[in-house]
Formats: sequence, C-alpha cells, structure tokens
Amino acid sequence: MLSALDIARRLDAGTLSIDALYDEIAATIASREPEIRAFVSVDVEAARAAARSAYGPLAGMPMGVKDNIETGDRATAYGSPIHDGYRPAVDAAVVALARRAGAAVLGKTVTTEFAFFSPGPTRNPHDLEHTPGGSSSGSAAGVAAGFFPLALGTQTGGSVVRPAAFCGIAGFKPSFGRLPAVGVKIFSWSLDTVGVFAKSIADVAFGAGALADRDWRVDGEVPTPPRLGFIEPQPWAQADEEMTIALERVRITAERAGAAVTSISLPPVFREAFAAHKTIQDYEATRALAAEVDLAPEKLSPVLRETLEEGAAISSGAYDDAQRTADQARRAFADIQSKVDVLVTPSAPGMAPIGLASTGSSVFNRVWTLMGAPAANVPGLRSAAGLPLGVQTIGAYGDDRKTLKAAHWLEGCLATAASGVAAE
Repeated sequence: MLSALDIARRLDAGTLSIDALYDEIAATIASREPEIRAFVSVDVEAARAAARSAYGPLAGMPMGVKDNIETGDRATAYGSPIHDGYRPAVDAAVVALARRAGAAVLGKTVTTEFAFFSPGPTRNPHDLEHTPGGSSSGSAAGVAAGFFPLALGTQTGGSVVRPAAFCGIAGFKPSFGRLPAVGVKIFSWSLDTVGVFAKSIADVAFGAGALADRDWRVDGEVPTPPRLGFIEPQPWAQADEEMTIALERVRITAERAGAAVTSISLPPVFREAFAAHKTIQDYEATRALAAEVDLAPEKLSPVLRETLEEGAAISSGAYDDAQRTADQARRAFADIQSKVDVLVTPSAPGMAPIGLASTGSSVFNRVWTLMGAPAANVPGLRSAAGLPLGVQTIGAYGDDRKTLKAAHWLEGCLATAASGVAAE
C-alpha cells in the first residue's frame, strides 16, 4: 500500500519524482486492476500532468473519487445505468477542495447503485472471492491494492468504516458536515457524510485534515493513552465469535498499554434510534431519487425499488418522530461521551463475507452515523483466514482530532502486540 505521508515527504524532499510515483502506480494498476475492478474510469496520464503543476499540502497526491461524487472533467454515473455518460459541469465541492490542496484525481471508483445496496464488480484485494464492502467499494479496494494513497467515499450507514475494515485500511467518517456534500448524489440528506480512506490512521488524518482545512494530523507526536468505552451488551447487534474474541483482545491490549477502559451501557433510546435510522434514510431516499423514479423506474434495481416503495409509505409524522428520536439519542450520546474520549466497537460483525452479492452489514455503523459522530476504522487485526478485521473509534460530535488521536494510539498498540506475537 502507498502512504500519503511518505509520498508527501519524499516529493517535498526531492527523493521521489512525480514521474517515478505515477510510473509505479500505472504498473500496479496494469497488474491488479483487471482482477480487482476498483475503477469506473482511470486516467493516469491526466493525473500525472495535473500533479506536475500542483501545490499545497497534497501536492501531486494521486486520489480516487467515489463515483457518486461529481467531477467536472469526467463522467459521473452514481452507480446507475440511468446516468451513464453524464458529465457534470463542475466538480463537487470536496473534489474542488482536494484539487485546491494539490491532489490529482486519478480516477472514479466503483460505488454501489446510488451508494445504497446493489454491488458493483469490485473484489477484495486480500481475497478476490470476498466482498470489499460498500458502498465505497472501489475507494477502499483501490487504497488496499496500492492504486492510490488517498480516496474519497461517502457514508449513509457504514459505507466508509465497513469497507475500510474489510480491506484492512484506515477509513475516517468525520463529524457530519465537516466535509461539504455539495455535488454529492444525495441518498439521505440527514445522514450522508463524505469520508476519506488511506493506508493508516496517520495518513487518513493528514488527508482528511487537508481537505477540511483543520489540524487533524496525528503524526509526529507521542500518542497518549485515551479513555476508551466498550459497550456491554451491544443492544442491536451481535458480532460473530471471531470478532467478539478480537474485540476482547483489543480491550485487554489497550488496558495493558495504559488506557482507562470503561464498560458502557447504552440507554434504551439507542435501540429506538437504530430503527429511526432506517425510517429517516428511506423517507429521504424516496424524495432524493424522485427524478430517477419518475424518469426510469425500470432501470432501478429490485432492492432499491422496494426500499423506495417502503420509503414512500412512511408518513411525514413517522419521519418527524424518527428525527425526534435521533435528537434524544444525540443528547444521551453527548452524556456518554463526557465520560470517555471515544467508544470502541466492531467496525463490522466479522471479516468480509464471501461472494459479491452483498457488501456486508452496516449494523455496527448506522447509529453512529445518525449521531453525526466522527468514526475511524482502526486497521491491524486479522481473522484466522488471514482477512482483515476492524474496530472503530467513535468520538463526540466535533471531536474529530480526538477520535483520530485515539485511533492512532490504538493502531500502534495493535501493531506492537502483533509484532510481539510474531517474534514469539
């Protein structure tokens, strides 16, 4: 995998040239893309040309952009045949900010249909028989395969954190609204959040901070043990046995390394909030995709049509009730977060499922997306089969840097523990 921080430092020092970087990327794509299929479209030479004249914190940095995020210089189809060949007039705001920071768009990456459910062709670089997760499938797989060091994705349920976990990389969903969603094909305006993928937590903090114009960097400082909250019992989901054992191992490792570990019991409103997420999502999706439903309903997948029909049956009163439940849960969440720096939970029920028919379950992500909370997948765990497992740190709204600092510390703990096991 490519490290964004390493590339930035070497380009700045003159020990890596733009041509050498893009030659390496071109060779990697030529070798692995035919089997991974992370891209909808890719143009290495256009990115190389843009990188030569770029300046800023991400100067010359190759970037993948999820295909539900508009780009003015190439087609954006949102994962749907309805929009095949559509060319936006201008970039989405976050893409414009990325270019302003010096990034070069390498290509558009595969998304599920309208960033919802129906998968694309992308495969997991760790095992081609397994899903890379979704909906930001190509962005996560592309980072894991070494196609680019940074990529943009979006999360409505778990579409940044979960694919990052399945692909063994860092994925960061900032606090709601920290990165602009203007020019993103919206599925749910109350939930959709732009996020970033990278090799490590330090890399993703560097990249996301540059886009947000905020000091989120965590490299170059000595991490201090955080206050970690582990939820017991989980009120709406059950991890598989391997993930449950891994989470307990994380807890023990963190405590031995000096973290203050607390068991957290979520109040009943969180069970109601889990259901409220779907109500809000489906109600808004029916309205966000009204033009597509009216124009070409036959080109929508059966599962999306069914979801939109369910959304159309939700009354405005039920939607308002769900929003009130979300507000109640956010107040309870703020009280919980006052006792810890971050919560730690599984990023997904287990490793990436076999097959490409599904991108896996977002059951461990939806409520935190509804809370608008920052969440980061922490790479470093492996299943018995050798596939990645992930845990996530979840912070209070607005505490993005604290969330990343805790994730960086935890990532280091897991790496130290893994190296100790390997040395035995």
